[in-house]
Amino acid sequence: MQVTETAAAGLKREFRVVVPATDLEAKVNARLDDLKGKVQLRGFRPGKVPVAHLKRLYGKSAMAEVIEDAVREANSKIVADNGYKLATEPKVVPDEGTVEGVIEGKADLAYKVEIEILPPIPLADFKTIKLERLTAEVTDPEIDEALQRIADANRPFVAKTEAAEKGDRITVSFQGTQDGKPFEGGSAEGVPIVLGSAQFIPGFEDNLTGIKAGESRTFDIKFPDAYAAPALAGKDATFAVTASAVEAPGTVTVNDDFAKTLGLESLAKLRDGIKDRLQREHASASRQKLKRALLDQLDERHKFEPPPSLLEQEFNTVWGTVEGDLKAQGRTFADEGTTEEKAREEYHAIAERRVRLGLVIAEIGEKNNIKVTDEQLTAAVMERARQMPGQEQQVWDYYRNNPGALAGLRAPIFEEKVVDFLVELADITDKPVSREELFKEDEA
Repeated sequence: MQVTETAAAGLKREFRVVVPATDLEAKVNARLDDLKGKVQLRGFRPGKVPVAHLKRLYGKSAMAEVIEDAVREANSKIVADNGYKLATEPKVVPDEGTVEGVIEGKADLAYKVEIEILPPIPLADFKTIKLERLTAEVTDPEIDEALQRIADANRPFVAKTEAAEKGDRITVSFQGTQDGKPFEGGSAEGVPIVLGSAQFIPGFEDNLTGIKAGESRTFDIKFPDAYAAPALAGKDATFAVTASAVEAPGTVTVNDDFAKTLGLESLAKLRDGIKDRLQREHASASRQKLKRALLDQLDERHKFEPPPSLLEQEFNTVWGTVEGDLKAQGRTFADEGTTEEKAREEYHAIAERRVRLGLVIAEIGEKNNIKVTDEQLTAAVMERARQMPGQEQQVWDYYRNNPGALAGLRAPIFEEKVVDFLVELADITDKPVSREELFKEDEA
């Protein structure tokens, strides 16, 4: 086997590989000789089939296997001998017009292999990272507010004969049409609507204010430009609505008896449960902000050119999502206050950051022997299965038979373990803030 480097530019490498036909022929003969003792052909005793006859029957398929093995062996040798870490799978380009000759054993196997490698990533001193961890205590007013929301969601409704007002619940059946024709998803029977809850598109509930049980109304309305169904976004429609019931909200006394209707033994236990849930929400928000700040610092401390192929793949994924979202909403880049060119620059920078951070996180994990255990991966699959009651076996089989899907579960677990590792090393100061500050959206 002859391997010659023919090009090196940036992270791209190119090699020419030549495997003599005699070497391939020897390996094919070895395979066929091994096959001789296993194959059974009519007219021949076991183990007595001539190799020449086997070659006529299986020579080409054996050669194809030998060629595949030879390419894999040569590419692995190139990577190992040069200490490369590959960014993508090698691209093999056979010499033009030689494939048939190689298969027939009349020509050397000669091909060009194009390789893109990962750049060296010198890691920063993570002990010098300084971070603020935002923390927020759960207050009694927050618990009271959450408790009231639970009470509102469980309040009784009582039938009324008067006209419906904001806060009343009406039960309606409706038929929507466009240009006199019904459209998909535009009709329903016995739908409960609490007026003022904004369950439906803007203007729908306003047109039902003042309706009485048994009354019908017809009105025109326009779907929002950003409506989820592209076929309806920004379009006019006519709705014919009939109210079968109007109900006024009753009152709920928040006490031990109310807590028992929710399966808890007392109001104190209900408040404890609410506090525990709010604390978990705070902890999750705090973790996400800390992680974002950590990733920002990793990005600042690790500047290098990412492999072009990985960057292109990531950008195409991001850009496809952007275009898909705009199309679904019936919007343009002008509606977003930008141009396609500027948007491409912005999302290209986002893709570059994501690729760099992904490589840095992978390097940190490798250098510090951070791994996702089989137990952790199994727990993640089981959690997914629990989210789909009645389909647990299908979910389990899906992940067991799809390595790519399993890798999709492993990646976020690995990332969180690397983040945990870095948080332990970093200098972190807790900063008490209000709930509003903790949950404030980061414009960046």
